[in-house]
Amino acid sequence: MTVHLAVYDTLADWEYGHAVAHIPGGVRTVGLTGAPVTTKGGLRIEPDLTLDGLRPLDSGMLILPGADTWTSGALSAFAYTAREFLHEGVPVAAICGAVYGLADEGLLDDRAHTAAAPEFLRAANGYRGAAHYRDADAVTDRDLITAGPTEPVAFAREILNRLGVFEPPVLDAFHRLYQHSDPEAYAVFAAAQA
Repeated sequence: MTVHLAVYDTLADWEYGHAVAHIPGGVRTVGLTGAPVTTKGGLRIEPDLTLDGLRPLDSGMLILPGADTWTSGALSAFAYTAREFLHEGVPVAAICGAVYGLADEGLLDDRAHTAAAPEFLRAANGYRGAAHYRDADAVTDRDLITAGPTEPVAFAREILNRLGVFEPPVLDAFHRLYQHSDPEAYAVFAAAQA
């Protein structure tokens, strides 16, 4: 099943790389329009498809990275699409500003979640989920994965786990290797890649 990565101007380049690098078959990018976007790092990405052509049942997961424009509401169409995905039982993974967008959409009101900090989410108009906030590197609750901006490896761990990409010992080695530079994890992870 195809995994979709949302792309938009000021996309946070560092937040999704560990995940998409290990998804079999890669990902397809989806933009608000078909026009190229420019990431925070200055990369230009031309979306593979537009948001209006994305159907939850044609996807294995929607990944929503952060961007400067999430707090302005400019990406609310992606948050609404996340609602449709979750309604259909298709997982959504959000990190950094995208978590704010989901909070504003009311999608965190009854799910355990995390973000940069609880204060960050309190500014979202639609947020009523403070009781479900967890101080953790990444949180998965049902079909929703959330993480703060400093946790791209933990975010990837949750995505790869939900997609069943690696067996648990290999997933643990992946996390120990990339998060903690654990040299003992290298042999486990490298053997699984061979």
